[in-house]
Amino acid sequence: MNSDQHNALPSNAEQARQWIGDLREQLAQRGLVFRDPPEAPTTCCGRGCNGCVWEAYFHAVGYWCGQVRQIITAMPQVP
Repeated sequence: MNSDQHNALPSNAEQARQWIGDLREQLAQRGLVFRDPPEAPTTCCGRGCNGCVWEAYFHAVGYWCGQVRQIITAMPQVP
């Protein structure tokens, strides 16, 4: 896995949910526990603000996913 995948950001809420679900499943398959992912924002006004809460959320999800990917690649799956 290259560093671009560790630093990637989801492009929308659905993709963020998919990444989180996939990575949680991979953690469970390996018997690993990691902190909960960031929660989706509930306060967006929908006006396209610079610094929207969704932008911060996507960065937080990207960071969480990157950490989980590093853990997963360091810990091979147990058969």
